[in-house]
Amino acid sequence: MVLVAAVREYINRMLQDISGMKVLILDSHTVSFVSVVYSQSELLKKEVFLVELVDSISMSKESMSHLKAVYFLRPISENIQHMRRQLAKPRFGEYHLFFSNILKDTQLHMLADSDEHEVVQQLQEFYADFVALDPYHFTLNMASNHMYMLPAVVDPSALQQFCERVVDGISAVFLALKRRPIIRYSRTSDIAKRIAHEASKLMYQQESGLFDFRRTEVSPLLLIIDRRDDPVTPLLNQWTYQAMVHELIGIQDNKVNLKNVGKLPKDQQEVVLSSEQDAFFKANMYDNFGDIGMNIKKMVDDFQQVAKSNQNIQTIEDMAKFVDNYPEYRKMQGNVSKHVTLVTEMSKIVEERKLMLVSQTEQELACNGGQGAAFEAVTNLLNNDNISDIDRLRLVMLYALRYEKESPVQLMQLFNKLASRSPKYKPGLVQFLLKQAGVDKRTGDLYGNRDLLNIARNMARGLKGVENVYTQHQPLLFQTMENITRGRLRDVDYPYVGNHFQQARPQEVVIFIVGGTTYEESRSVALQNSTNSGIRFILGGSALLNSKRFLKDLEEAQRIARTSTNMV
Repeated sequence: MVLVAAVREYINRMLQDISGMKVLILDSHTVSFVSVVYSQSELLKKEVFLVELVDSISMSKESMSHLKAVYFLRPISENIQHMRRQLAKPRFGEYHLFFSNILKDTQLHMLADSDEHEVVQQLQEFYADFVALDPYHFTLNMASNHMYMLPAVVDPSALQQFCERVVDGISAVFLALKRRPIIRYSRTSDIAKRIAHEASKLMYQQESGLFDFRRTEVSPLLLIIDRRDDPVTPLLNQWTYQAMVHELIGIQDNKVNLKNVGKLPKDQQEVVLSSEQDAFFKANMYDNFGDIGMNIKKMVDDFQQVAKSNQNIQTIEDMAKFVDNYPEYRKMQGNVSKHVTLVTEMSKIVEERKLMLVSQTEQELACNGGQGAAFEAVTNLLNNDNISDIDRLRLVMLYALRYEKESPVQLMQLFNKLASRSPKYKPGLVQFLLKQAGVDKRTGDLYGNRDLLNIARNMARGLKGVENVYTQHQPLLFQTMENITRGRLRDVDYPYVGNHFQQARPQEVVIFIVGGTTYEESRSVALQNSTNSGIRFILGGSALLNSKRFLKDLEEAQRIARTSTNMV
């Protein structure tokens, strides 16, 4: 419940003390922060009759003095400008201003000077400056997510903005949790180091008073790592429910857009997938695809039983009972058809793109050695006309990451074949990935073949067998959490910032991945938290990735890197 509960608590506090009819005014960021934790019907219960965006409300002139305006905005300069204009000609009876992060003194003075009509009743900072997707998973939805791959010299001011937004997001999470952490970062990443130092400066110097909470016995840990330490996870096909929906269809702020899927009624063209609002999804979000099919069949059977009993209406009492239960019945019907639609659509995509075949080779590349067999398998798939361009590209990338040092000649052969079979992808993109996230650039033991302990562990796993060939991959994050739990996270790989060190094992850990998280990793965190190891992990990232988004960021970074080298 942690993150979701924290944001809900802030929104409750915003709305419950202001009686009467309200309009809630958000910006393009805070609309996401609110929508993932609060439903439309819950807002109505709090007498919010209108939800508007701050820039569109600027266009309107009509007076609404009977409404009280509740603003919830990020403290960025364009929002301050909107507020100044709107306070100069007030349209609402009262103004209640809430900002999702720390306001600068200059911004406060500007707002105070603009309130000539004295309509502002209150101004507060409520630190919900992140999208709480699940209780232990947050994202910052950053459009400029590709910036993490670019050296600082390419665009210093854009990189500075990127880092500031990440620091804002991380600091808001700790303010919402009322904690001040010890900070560590991934040694080989310049951007992780920079963000770690800037976060430390904010928490221990610039705003040390704000972060001066009652000390817990052991400080929590903030670990800042780089997506490029594990470029494999976002490239893989997924076979557990939530991750698979995002990989094959796409989830944005816990909503799935199904407009392009067949002929669906209007109310099913966008569906909500939230563990807080959907009991079936909560129970099955981490299960593999085979089990989901069985569980949906059971849900359909249960629904048919309910439907059958509803057909048997004979007396007035029966009818009254049916009407009473109708909202529940409708909700159940909507839920059944939502999950049936999703699974049907995913089965279709799996069949069309031959993903069972592709994924078997992907998992082999990610988890097991055997370069000769891998080369043969990838070559066969590149030659297969049923395999889509994006799947060919991902296979070559996974092969290149695994065998970049072992077989340069065969790697060149795959590059050439990719160029001829899928001409829209230039081999340069695979080389750019190796330059970004090749073996020399990574912290940690991605393939479990660098240190003896991991080699032994992998052999043991191989002997025990894996329950499912499609879900045998473990993200690097799993190993990182295991190392933290056992007190084995090496200082040389993950140095501390400043002179704040961890004396004992932390009880709370926030791991932030610069470059974005995946649902496979958030599943790992949820499963780790359910083992009751005495440590609670929270995962955050600059964006939420699937393979399409990861490749889009890679292409964008490559394009900018190219143009900047041409300019030099």
